[in-house]
Amino acid sequence: MAIGATMHTFDIQLADVDRGVYEELSLRVAQHPSETDAYMVTRVLAYCLEFAEGIAFAAGGVSSSEEPAVVIKDLTGRLTGWIEVGAPDAQRLHFGSKHAQHTAVYTHRDPQKLLASWSGKTIHRAADIVMRSFEPKFIDSVVSEVSRRNSMSVSVTEGQLYLEINGSSLETEIHEHQID
Repeated sequence: MAIGATMHTFDIQLADVDRGVYEELSLRVAQHPSETDAYMVTRVLAYCLEFAEGIAFAAGGVSSSEEPAVVIKDLTGRLTGWIEVGAPDAQRLHFGSKHAQHTAVYTHRDPQKLLASWSGKTIHRAADIVMRSFEPKFIDSVVSEVSRRNSMSVSVTEGQLYLEINGSSLETEIHEHQID
């Protein structure tokens, strides 16, 4: 018998001063058995940091090869945002950048190794793709605080992320990387 997804809930107060986004979010996040805690936390943070009307986790979950971890669609259903999490390959970024006007990557991995893996590969509009990472150990610190029901406050100002999760306060700089 296959192991099912683990459900997590996140009640989030989002205050992204840098983008002028202020929202209360209630997310039900299905963690696929093959999905690490670090990947799930990064996926939730990507959702918050890219929040816009029409945002959603991919319909097929992390096992979907048709969509990225997070998508943004307009009212007509047209794909406008392709948000990858983790370490997508260059071909996937190339595909996503051709199909959406905005493409971003959020990684919990070593960003320099990821950038090196894309070096010399064809990626459509590579210079327009936003790649973000966090301070080393930040994601691990968040993972240690995650439970099935989570209360979070996410604040972003001047490229700094302030996170309160289940009573613990954490912070990190949001690093942006250029794809060559």
